[in-house]
Amino acid sequence: MTRKFFVGGNWKMNGDKKSLGELIQTMNGAKVDSNVDVVCGSPSIYLDFVRSKLDAKFGVAAQNCYKTAKGAFTGEISPAMIKDCGVNWVILGHSERRHVFGESDELIGQKTAHALENGLGVIACIGEKLDEREGGITEKVVFAQTKVIADNVKDWSKVVLAYEPVWAIGTGKTASPQQKVLALLTDLFCFSGSVTGGTCKELAAQKDVDGFLVGGASLKPEFIDIINAKA
Repeated sequence: MTRKFFVGGNWKMNGDKKSLGELIQTMNGAKVDSNVDVVCGSPSIYLDFVRSKLDAKFGVAAQNCYKTAKGAFTGEISPAMIKDCGVNWVILGHSERRHVFGESDELIGQKTAHALENGLGVIACIGEKLDEREGGITEKVVFAQTKVIADNVKDWSKVVLAYEPVWAIGTGKTASPQQKVLALLTDLFCFSGSVTGGTCKELAAQKDVDGFLVGGASLKPEFIDIINAKA
């Protein structure tokens, strides 16, 4: 199945109503490629604000959710809560969730299943760390991460798989466009990590890349250039 080029913006734990409002105003007023699906990952506290202000042609994603509908899980949010804010996407398995907060492949798989069962689209993240790459176990690590996600997916049309070369972030090592791409058997494969207005066109030209999941640059006006990278 052929799908549109996909550009996700992961705002992480950044922004406030003033700065995000300014970014939203820039996005709403910009000319963007109509052949691109754009989804912005907002901090959970601002999901309602962002969805109410951002033009309907742009999607909104939560940056995380839990594996059950409700209960005594302080600090967590559920897919039902996300949908109640008018939001239809969630980012799961990001490297920071895995390596800062200790989320296991199994938990990410369970979250993926529950999010999909409740009608959310899932941006599922995979990728290896520097020691794993230098140890020659990239394929083993990425396969294990992908398999747990795949085992919990019945309909791939609701899933975007985002590969993030964790080893190239903050290490001083640079990944070439070819190194940044993994060929994976999925309907939509995105590259995540070091995507900027300056690198987006070269990355978008890679045959196995169907989109981006953008970090810091998604909070800047250059995000418009990234959205239009295929134009």
